[in-house]
Amino acid sequence: MNAELIVLLVVVVTALGFDFTNGFHDTGNAMATSIATGALRPKAAVALSASLNLVGAFLSVEVAATVAKGVVNLGNVGGQALLTIVFAGLVGGIIWNLATWLLGIPSSSSHALFGGLIGAAVASLGMNGVAWSGVLSKVVIPAALAPLVAGLVATAGTWLVYRITSNVRENTKERGFRLGQIGSASLVSLAHGTNDAQKTMGVIFLALVAHGTISADAPMPFWVKLTCALAIAAGTYLGGWRVIRTLGKGLVEIAAPQGMAAEASSAAIILTSSHLGLPLSTTHVATGSILGTGLGRKGAEVRWSVARRMGIAWLITLPSAALVGAACWGLVNVVGGLPGVLVVFAILIAMAAWMYIRSRKEPIDPSNVNADWDGALVPAEVPGPDVSVLTETIVPTETIVPTETIVPTETIVPTETKTLHLPN
Repeated sequence: MNAELIVLLVVVVTALGFDFTNGFHDTGNAMATSIATGALRPKAAVALSASLNLVGAFLSVEVAATVAKGVVNLGNVGGQALLTIVFAGLVGGIIWNLATWLLGIPSSSSHALFGGLIGAAVASLGMNGVAWSGVLSKVVIPAALAPLVAGLVATAGTWLVYRITSNVRENTKERGFRLGQIGSASLVSLAHGTNDAQKTMGVIFLALVAHGTISADAPMPFWVKLTCALAIAAGTYLGGWRVIRTLGKGLVEIAAPQGMAAEASSAAIILTSSHLGLPLSTTHVATGSILGTGLGRKGAEVRWSVARRMGIAWLITLPSAALVGAACWGLVNVVGGLPGVLVVFAILIAMAAWMYIRSRKEPIDPSNVNADWDGALVPAEVPGPDVSVLTETIVPTETIVPTETIVPTETIVPTETKTLHLPN
């Protein structure tokens, strides 16, 4: 087994690792509102989403083609040099995904991946290493328009839903729309699989082309589809509860009609983009839809401070992941060849382990993902009984003792003794 083949295997494993993080990072896009309204129990929701992500990954390869041929210029480099670029880009995407997951920020996995690839390509090949026209037309512009369009559609849908059902009893309305949410959330999960799983397929395809295993015009191998589908489904089942909490409870207090409007809007836009081959950020779409439901319902509270924090993360995702990707490529280049790739891979594993351990200090899981939002990602602990009262000894303040002893005041004794004399 030569060094280039080992690098290819490391790249494929790293790509599947990115796919796994994409799964748990983006579960909330489909299921956060259904969990928040109680339409689905948390564990049932992620299981359903994982199953449909798995199915959706097989429905289309249009997005994979865009990733493989629309971001990095294949003609400028090949062999192990291109494998190193792809590897460094993947590491940049994974680290950004894990960092934003730890902070509970629903940022774009798509932008993290593209940013990492762009940074590594620029560091290696210069500005000509990136297909800038493809990045602009198929990544940047759709990403800018997606939350706006999703927000407008969800706003109109929410207003219409409440208008049509204004005379329906509140309990009946909630129950009916919760059932509807199961269908709409399932559709979003299916759409997510048709879009996000394709991105990793495209990256692995790019690596295979660089290694010379397949040509740039070859069809997508079935094993690539299968492994990517399984990786994103496994990640989805893990849950990503920190991001689910932010989307479900942090942005808007969502009722079932709003949840169904948000999910229907997201599904329509994601499926349309998949059909057109646009690697859209499902996070941007889902977030825009949720914010739209807050605007479309009279009296709903929108937490703009949370939205502002997310917006900042969106703006810096591409450049931040690009910097990490460029730094990883630089480290591989300094160490050199296969040893450089293995060093960066070891650093990636160490950072991932640290972030996981850090997350367990303030865990969010199915038991507290729906706790009331009190301004912080981690729910405040419910105060227990005041233990200070246990140190106080309760003694009676008054001792009841008998104050009078009752004795008999008169003793009855015989006063006279009679002797009886019997005759002889």
